[in-house]
Amino acid sequence: MKYSKHPRPSRIQAYLSLFRIRFINSLQYRLAAYAGVATQFAWGFMTLLQFGAFYSAGGEFPMEYSQLSSYVWLQQAFLALFMAWFFDNEIFALITGGNIAYELARPVDLYTMWFTKNAAIRCSKALLRFIPILAVSVFLPAPYGLSLPASLPAFIMFCVTMVLALCVVVAFVMLVYIATFYTMNPLGVRLIALSATDFLTGALIPLPFFPDRLRKIIELTPFASMQNLPLRIYCGNIAGAELWHSVGLQVFWLAALVVFGRMWMNAALRRVVVQGG
Repeated sequence: MKYSKHPRPSRIQAYLSLFRIRFINSLQYRLAAYAGVATQFAWGFMTLLQFGAFYSAGGEFPMEYSQLSSYVWLQQAFLALFMAWFFDNEIFALITGGNIAYELARPVDLYTMWFTKNAAIRCSKALLRFIPILAVSVFLPAPYGLSLPASLPAFIMFCVTMVLALCVVVAFVMLVYIATFYTMNPLGVRLIALSATDFLTGALIPLPFFPDRLRKIIELTPFASMQNLPLRIYCGNIAGAELWHSVGLQVFWLAALVVFGRMWMNAALRRVVVQGG
């Protein structure tokens, strides 16, 4: 009797399937997404009004108010991609509860699997939120609405760097998961990550508004390669040689974070002890 042989799926196919499953699964939480859209509209208007008070007082500013408006609305539209304070609690439960043993038994790379799951969840959340936010903000009166990109090349670079920024954010978040292998309580590490990323990525105040000396230091860190870079490219606040220098740093930090994360995870897995039968 002959049996038909079905080829085993490749690792890439397995990760793509995992991405699709997590992406579709996260799309079901639509009510939470709609509530998030309302919150982000309120936060966006509040931010613009706060900055408007400073702009109305006169003086020189590193961004035009129309650029700032575009920055704020893009930030709110794609918040799910860039919020470094968002974590998958299932992963923390696997580490602290001992069920990490099931993950290690799977015939896939643990780092890549968690990286894929995190990216999929963020993309699904962004898909549910960015369309209504952009659709409304583009029709707001100038200078409070979303402007068109500075140029077609700027829009292309915005798309490219946004994908890279998502990967940098996920690579950074992976370090928080890995640190939990050592602390066994993610609360402290999460608080440190939240404090650092909110301030240094431009989530609270765009980096151009920082003092020059501090801004130049921050721009050399991986935090500037997150939401700061793609949003400023779209607005036309970064161009020319500065743009290519920033993109080069973004690629460097993505590679560095992934390599370091893999090495650290391998070291952490060697010391994992699972209690029980």
